[in-house]
Amino acid sequence: MKNSALVFLILGSVSLLCLKAAAAPTTALSAVTLALAQSSTGGSMPSTPARMSPRKTASPSQVLFDDFNYSKHGEMTRHGWIIRTVAGWPGVPGATWWSEGVSLIKDPDQRGNRILRMTSATAGTAASTRQTQICHQRKYLEGTYAARVRFTDKPISGPGGDQLVESFYTISPLKAPSDPDYSELDFEYLPNGGWGITGPTLYQTTWETFIPEPNWKMDNVSANKGGSRAGWHTLVTQVANGKVKYFVDGELQAEHGDKFYPESLMSINFNLWFIKDGLTKEQAERQYHEDIDWVFHEAGTALTPEEIETKVASMRRKGVKFQDTVRAPVPALTSPCDF
Repeated sequence: MKNSALVFLILGSVSLLCLKAAAAPTTALSAVTLALAQSSTGGSMPSTPARMSPRKTASPSQVLFDDFNYSKHGEMTRHGWIIRTVAGWPGVPGATWWSEGVSLIKDPDQRGNRILRMTSATAGTAASTRQTQICHQRKYLEGTYAARVRFTDKPISGPGGDQLVESFYTISPLKAPSDPDYSELDFEYLPNGGWGITGPTLYQTTWETFIPEPNWKMDNVSANKGGSRAGWHTLVTQVANGKVKYFVDGELQAEHGDKFYPESLMSINFNLWFIKDGLTKEQAERQYHEDIDWVFHEAGTALTPEEIETKVASMRRKGVKFQDTVRAPVPALTSPCDF
């Protein structure tokens, strides 16, 4: 008797809902389904069915890649590079920052490849000293930076022994001494020692701030490892989750964090300069060089060295010579190439 009454009740409900279906078919069918499900299970159904979360679409990656496949300076500058000519720190006081020291050449070791070569020279005096530097736009912060560079220990010509710095680094302007917003991340190779250390040494340094000369004071954390690094190397800097990690040829060299973690947008730079008071007394001119094969950055992502090599190889296979999808602030920041 109870079952008959239940069936009669259900059929009556279904009939009533079907009469309403002509006006709102989707709602009626949903209600019918709900009523039948309730009766068959003997339980209750939630008044509002759970909704699936919308599928998230990953934002397009922001990537800088430059294969330095150029033959003229003008091609570089159209892609956001600045070749330094402005006098000033670092290096030998009174030295010239030499645009002619930046050359774009065929790679002597890899057919079809081109590289950028920085050449710096000196004859032992400030007047004879020429240094080189290139800078990209100031719009970079967290993410992964990488470059394939060739360090050298000996000059191309002339006597050796000068203390010099071959670098790949990111930097923001110093607005004032001890500027708390200053940011700088360095790979610096010293083939002839310097800064109190003898012999070839590679430094990885992360800066909080500093006070310029003549009241020099630095606030940084640094790691270094001795031994020659002459030859090609892939340098990687990860900036993510409050940590800065430095890798050379896939091996972790240093990890820095806390107050040294960068806070301000930086430019990407390479330079080749002589350490103050580090020139030998030789008067004959000598020239040193550092080569750059490619540079890469992906914003907001901590990539492993292996992932970077894969991405770069893929772009090269596809014939990508230059790509820059890294968004700049609006309005764009000034990008001085003088530091």
